[in-house]
Amino acid sequence: MDTYAKLADKLAKAELGGGQARIDKQHEKGKLTARERVHLLLDPESFEEVGALVTHRTTDFDMQEQVFYGDGVITGYGTIQGRLVYVFAQDFTVFGGSLSETHAEKICKIMDMAVKTGAPLIGLNDSGGARIQEGVRSLGGYADIFYRNVQASGVIPQLSAIMGPCAGGAVYSPAMTDFTLMVENTSYMFVTGPNVVKTVTNETVTSEELGGASTHSTKSGVTHLTAPNDVACLHQLRRLLSYLPQNCEEKPTYLPYELGTEVRDELEGIVPDNPNVPYDMREVIAGIIDPDSFMEIHERYAENIVVGFARLAGRSIGIIANQPYSLAGVLDVDSSKKAARFTRTCDCFNVPLLVLVDVPGFLPGTDQEWSGIITNGAKLLYALSEATVPRVTVITRKAYGGAYDVMNSKHIGADFNFAWPGAEIAVMGAKGATEIIFRREITSANDPDAKLAEKEAEYAETFANPYRAAQRGFIDEVIYPRDTRRKLIRAYASLENKVTVLPKKKHGNIPL
Repeated sequence: MDTYAKLADKLAKAELGGGQARIDKQHEKGKLTARERVHLLLDPESFEEVGALVTHRTTDFDMQEQVFYGDGVITGYGTIQGRLVYVFAQDFTVFGGSLSETHAEKICKIMDMAVKTGAPLIGLNDSGGARIQEGVRSLGGYADIFYRNVQASGVIPQLSAIMGPCAGGAVYSPAMTDFTLMVENTSYMFVTGPNVVKTVTNETVTSEELGGASTHSTKSGVTHLTAPNDVACLHQLRRLLSYLPQNCEEKPTYLPYELGTEVRDELEGIVPDNPNVPYDMREVIAGIIDPDSFMEIHERYAENIVVGFARLAGRSIGIIANQPYSLAGVLDVDSSKKAARFTRTCDCFNVPLLVLVDVPGFLPGTDQEWSGIITNGAKLLYALSEATVPRVTVITRKAYGGAYDVMNSKHIGADFNFAWPGAEIAVMGAKGATEIIFRREITSANDPDAKLAEKEAEYAETFANPYRAAQRGFIDEVIYPRDTRRKLIRAYASLENKVTVLPKKKHGNIPL
C-alpha cells in the first residue's frame, strides 16, 4: 500500500517526472504543461489516462538511470461538449518530449482505439523530435504513427495543435491530419532547422521566420488556424470539433434553431452597381448564416478565396467563397489548393457545401503557368466534381470562363444553383468579348470609341446576366439577395437524405 500511495502521489502532480523546475520554466515561456492542456481541452473531470505507468526500454548511454512514468507523452480519452474524443499530449519536460519506441506505442494505441470506436483524435504536439539515444527504433515509431494517420484519414476527424517545437520527421503526422493549429511565438514547424539551413544554403534565418505560426499561416498554408496562446488554441480545437461529426458514418450535430421569416434585407446593396468595384464577401456570408457562427479556415493564406465552417438554421455547413477584395477574387494556384483541400475535408465528414461565386477567371501570367495553375486549378475541379455531400451555389456577381465551371457549376454536379439578378455569366467580361467579336466593326467605324461602347452595351445586355443560363437550366432560380438565406435553408432541407453512388473503383487519381 505504501508503494501504491507514493505512485498515486506522483500521478496526481501536474506532470509525470518532469520536475517542478522544468514545469516552472515551461510557464515562464507562456506555455501550459501537457497535463494542464489536456484538462483545459476536455470537459471537467472527463479525462481517463491510458498508459500512465509506461517507461522506456533503452539501456544505451546510461538511459536506464533516467526513467519517468509516461515516457514523455500523456495519452487517454475524455469528452468535449459531451462527445468522446481520444487525445495525446507530448510532455516537453520529459526528455524534451522526444519520441521513443514506447512513446510511439502509446500514441499508436490511442489512434487504434479512436478508429475502433469512431471518435475524433486530437494530438497536442510539443516535441524535440526523435529520441536519438534509441536510433532507428524511434524512427520506426514515427512511421507507425504516419501509417495510422493515413488509415484513419477520412474515417475520423484528426486535429493537430502545435504547441512547441515540431521538427524533422515529426512534422509529417500533423501534415496528414485534417487540421493543424499553431500557437504564435512559442511553436514552430520545419523539416530542417535554422542551423542546417545555414550550413547547406548559407541562409541566416530564425526558427520563427523559418517555421513559425505567422510563416505557416500566410506563406506556406501549412497551418489552418493560429492562436495567441495555449488557452486560445485549445478553445479553437473545441470550437472546430463542434462543426464536425464523430466519424464518416455520422452527420454533424444540429443545434436547436427556431425558424422565422429568414429574409435578410442587409444583403441588398452589398454588391456595388459598378462591376469593377470590390466588396467584402464576408459581409455576404454574415448576412446568410446564423449570427456569429462563421469560423474561417486559412484566413491569412490565399486571401482571394474564403473558406470556413458556419451554421445555417443550426446546420453545420462548409463555405467556399471568392473574395473580390483580394486580387478581384480570381482563382490562382494557392486559392485552388486551399479550396480543394477544404472541399475534400467537408466531403469526408458529411458537411454540406455552400459556394459563393464572384470570379472573373484564373489569374494569368508566367508565374502562375510555371507554378502549375493547370494542375492546381484541376484539383479544385476534381474535388468538387467528386464531392457527394449536398452542394449549393450562389452567384453574386461575376462567373466568367472556365472559373464558372470550376466553382461548383451545375455541370459538375451541384444540386442547386442560384444567381442574384445582377450576376454576369459569360465566357469573359463584356469589354474583352466586344473587342474580339466586333473588332472589324470597331476599327472601321468613324468613332471607334463610341462604337466600342455601343457594342459593349449590346453584349452586356445579351450575355452579362443570369437569365440566359437560367433558360438552359444551368441556373435553377434567379433570386433577390434578401431571399438567399430562406432559399438556402429550404434547399439544404430538401437535400437532407441525398444519396450519390460513385462508380466502383479503387480510388480516383486526383492531380496532386
